[in-house]
Amino acid sequence: LFPGTLNIRLDHPYRIPPNPIRLEATEYGGTVNINLVPCHVFNRPAFILRTDANEQGNGIHPWEVIEIATDIKLRDAFNLKDGDHITVELDI
Repeated sequence: LFPGTLNIRLDHPYRIPPNPIRLEATEYGGTVNINLVPCHVFNRPAFILRTDANEQGNGIHPWEVIEIATDIKLRDAFNLKDGDHITVELDI
């Protein structure tokens, strides 16, 4: 699906909007259902990716953490370090 994800800690909780793109675990051979919200990071198309468990508040990430998925490893491509500030633009 993607080569890696980038976790971003926000200053406030983020909840998935109604009617996100859905990938059921059986559709991609995974073990969890995933919600996807289109966005852009560094002018690249990307998705906010959140599992059902995380969205329900009982997963491994709190609502203040979003996971960004794109076609490259953002951390490597843009030499990102923990604590760097980045902008995520929602496409909705």
